[in-house]
Amino acid sequence: MTQHLASDELWAVLAPLLPPTPPQPKGGRPRVKDRAALPGILFVLRSGLSYKMLPAEIGYGSGMPCWRRLRDWHEAGVWQHLHQVVLERLSVAGQLDWSCASLDAQSIPAAKGGTDGS
Repeated sequence: MTQHLASDELWAVLAPLLPPTPPQPKGGRPRVKDRAALPGILFVLRSGLSYKMLPAEIGYGSGMPCWRRLRDWHEAGVWQHLHQVVLERLSVAGQLDWSCASLDAQSIPAAKGGTDGS
C-alpha cells in the first residue's frame, strides 16, 4: 500500500523540496523518516481519518509524526512548491489546457472610512 500512495516518482519530485532534517542534540526518539511519513500523510488526507486514528497496523507509523511533518512541510512552503513543479512538468509535457482555466477573486470590504463608489 505504501507504494500505491507514495510512488517513487512522487518521492523523486518531493524530496528535493523538503527542508533539511533538524538536528537532535539531546537525543530522544529517532525521527520518522520523511519517506515513511509521506504515505501516512496521504492516507489520512485521502481517507478523512483523524491523525490520532491512523492505524499503526497498516505500516505508516503513528499519526502524530505524520501530522507534525505535514505541518512542518506546510510552514516551509513545500506543498506550494510541489504544486508549481507539477504544473511546470505538465506544461512542458503539453498536458495543460489553459483554455479551460478560470480565475476567482475574493471581495474584500473597504476599510472604515472608505468610499462605496457611488
